[in-house]
Amino acid sequence: MYINIFKFGGASVNSASGIKNVASIVKKFSSGPLVVVISAMGKTTNAMEEVLKSYMTNDPVAVVDAFQEVWDYHFAIVEELFEDKDHVVYGEIGSLFNQVRGYIRKGHLYAEQRPGYDFEYDQIVSYGELISSAIVHHYLVLQGMNSHLTDVRNLIKTDSTHRDARVNWETTRQLIQQHVPAFFQNHPEAGSIVVTQGFIAGDSAGNTTTLGREGSDFSAAIFAYVLQAKEMTIWKDVPGVMNADPKWMKDAVRLETLSYREAIELAYYGASVIHPKTIKPLENANIILRVKSFLHPELDGTSVENLREWKISTPIYIRKQNQVLISISPRDFSFILEENLSEIFRILAAYRVKVNIMQNSAISFSICVDADPQKIDPLIAFLQKDYETRYNEGLELFTIRHYNNEAFNKITEGRKVLMELRSRNTLQVVLEKVTR
Repeated sequence: MYINIFKFGGASVNSASGIKNVASIVKKFSSGPLVVVISAMGKTTNAMEEVLKSYMTNDPVAVVDAFQEVWDYHFAIVEELFEDKDHVVYGEIGSLFNQVRGYIRKGHLYAEQRPGYDFEYDQIVSYGELISSAIVHHYLVLQGMNSHLTDVRNLIKTDSTHRDARVNWETTRQLIQQHVPAFFQNHPEAGSIVVTQGFIAGDSAGNTTTLGREGSDFSAAIFAYVLQAKEMTIWKDVPGVMNADPKWMKDAVRLETLSYREAIELAYYGASVIHPKTIKPLENANIILRVKSFLHPELDGTSVENLREWKISTPIYIRKQNQVLISISPRDFSFILEENLSEIFRILAAYRVKVNIMQNSAISFSICVDADPQKIDPLIAFLQKDYETRYNEGLELFTIRHYNNEAFNKITEGRKVLMELRSRNTLQVVLEKVTR
């Protein structure tokens, strides 16, 4: 049995018209068994983070306002998709929201017993995926498709590293192989679909975990790998993998193909089209990854596959905004030695901070990291106890694969370069943000 995997991101399901479009794509391409992985709708993850923020600061008024915004957004979509107000979807979505509300109310009563931000993040923010997948599932059924909604937390099992959980592959393999093929065997007719959630999972204690921000791609890759899919398709709002984000580079061009190796490089450096953990399971199983446009599903998109020889004639630009440059020096101006670096990396690991670029001189070690106040603020405070620690916020990091002088000048002209690092195929520069 060959099963294909589709993943739809938040932009594809951000409105009633978007969900209708997803249904038309699924209907068109679901001639065989299909697993559909759904992200939270639109900017729901950001909105749920606002709910979490107010919850963690014990601000009940702000929690109610933030919660109501998420409620109104989703029910406006539901009402546009389902004219029958007695449809089961209204009760199911209401029940999910009530679960969030109940969790928050209980948490306010026992605020001093909360396990911590990362744990609470996974329990609250995860409802974005649960709600969106339920809405999509019921709309597919309304359109005559044989959709089966399953809770991914019962299939993908992880450890309890909240917000960046590690997959227990053996348990996950057993659970997925036990449940998903059985559904298709019992429903061999064309149009049989399993709908589930991206980004979220469950640990052995029954708590919700998450796979890292933008982890829905990885969720789809887990299903593809375990089910030995022929292909996995990520549906985006771009024609495929571009050599730059067309939102800020108007002359960006589509890449017809990518090798697994190049895709891993791009993912590592932060290309938003592909999640860093996604590629390796697909490469291990020799599964073709297609990145296609949900706006123009008839177009070819980009294929990522096992290409022994892959050449490119245009630079690829990756832009990461909201960066922090941290420079660390011994207070006595002594050299930065191996033992200093070893200690600094232990501290970074303890605070779970990923370094995007690093550079050292005789008396200073500098790193560029994503701005995450929950991690970076306490990290800097800890470093300042023993080191002279300076930092710049609101920066941009550009990575250029297969760079040339023209590409370098294109992004640095008129801007102050704070850090620059070159290797054979990759150039990275940290720049002050342009202010207009």
